Amino acid sequence: MFSKLQYISQGKTAEEQLHNIQEALDAGCDWIQLRFKNAHPTELRSLAEKVKALCTEYEATLIINDHPEIARDIDADGVHVGLQDMPVGAVKEIVGDKIIGGTANTLENVLQRVAEGCSYIGLGPFRFTTTKEKLSPILGLEGFQKIMDKLAKRDIQTPVYAIGGILIDDIAAILQTGVYGVAVSGIITHHPEKMYLLQRLSELLV
Repeated sequence: MFSKLQYISQGKTAEEQLHNIQEALDAGCDWIQLRFKNAHPTELRSLAEKVKALCTEYEATLIINDHPEIARDIDADGVHVGLQDMPVGAVKEIVGDKIIGGTANTLENVLQRVAEGCSYIGLGPFRFTTTKEKLSPILGLEGFQKIMDKLAKRDIQTPVYAIGGILIDDIAAILQTGVYGVAVSGIITHHPEKMYLLQRLSELLV
């Protein structure tokens, strides 16, 4: 069973990334997606090895964003790919039977991801976010509801995570659309009382 809360890592340096991930794990996160855009591959691999050791210690799931070779080499639990990244079929050839997550922005994207055999789908953005440089069209609550209703009619069971600028006050309404869980970054990274926040999130994400 997948966690209903994913923490997508943040940090401009490897040190910041590791610090933020450590704090998220300390607060109770059990699913980490290591996302370190524009990092040199050698730096990313070194960071991934350290994060893997942490996630093993905390018994947390580790997903590597965009780099299936690194996910395979450090024995991460899986990899997440964007719409413009490597095709899912090619990712499977590299990582084998690991978790493969895929980004989606439209119903057509979701159906494509399901057909490709993704383990889960990150659907968004919910609202504007500075985390991503090239932002897809914003869905909002109405956009999520329309897509999730159509997926329900097709009896599609692939877990869908809402992503993109989500705040704690959004979560109850987002869950009512039928999504499986949420993927967040900033609300965890910047919260001064992370343990309290994680407790609140776990209460909402039952």
